[in-house]
Amino acid sequence: MRYQYKFEKILTIKEKEKNDAFTKYNESRKSFEEVAEKLYKLLKKKEDLEAFQKEKLVSGLSVQEIRHHQQFMENLDRIIDHYQKAVIEARSKMEFLHSKLLEHNMEVKKYEKIKEKDFQRFLDGIREDDNRNMDEISIQQFLGRENR
Repeated sequence: MRYQYKFEKILTIKEKEKNDAFTKYNESRKSFEEVAEKLYKLLKKKEDLEAFQKEKLVSGLSVQEIRHHQQFMENLDRIIDHYQKAVIEARSKMEFLHSKLLEHNMEVKKYEKIKEKDFQRFLDGIREDDNRNMDEISIQQFLGRENR
């Protein structure tokens, strides 16, 4: 007798959904890491630029150079703001997809648990049939001995 799980197609679909969710989560995680890395580099660049500007102020700067640095810093601040928003969006997307992945993972585990229990019942049924057959054979052998 061959075992056939009655929800096999559903389990296959749920596993595919879980794999798709895992792929989307990984993509969002990589995207988050890339945006966060860009933000980190920009913040580092700003920090270095501020330190450079302080050094230059000590040695003396022209008004034109000060304006140039200030304008550059303002542009850098706008870019940093943009990337901070992008990091927040990427993080929330990644967290959302992670929760979806966890949901799909729980669904798959539920169907796998049902499959395990169903398979165990199948094995128990086979054992019961085997025991009944063995009892029947024993009875037949016993009756065959008495008739001799």
